[in-house]
Amino acid sequence: MAIVKQSGITLEPYQVVLRPLVTEKGTHLSERFNSYTFEVTLNATKQDIRKAVEELWEVRVKSVRTQTRVGKPKRTKTVEIQLQPWKRAIVTLHEDDRIAFY
Repeated sequence: MAIVKQSGITLEPYQVVLRPLVTEKGTHLSERFNSYTFEVTLNATKQDIRKAVEELWEVRVKSVRTQTRVGKPKRTKTVEIQLQPWKRAIVTLHEDDRIAFY
């Protein structure tokens, strides 16, 4: 099932959810609150993320929270670059559902 954006671009679920973020904090959230973190495309809405996670992992999504992360400046000796901004989604699942990344 393709997700149609308002701009006319069609995104597949695997294009909305780019990768799971497996970190120490994310592992704590998944064990304690049944919440999982993902890196998603910048123009994805909460409804797009909900549909993509439900379709990719066949789970029931309770809520979606998003954060737009600002790209940081990085410097090595004489070269200064700006990292790209990215978007994080924290998805809370139904109590009976789980996602296994390992």
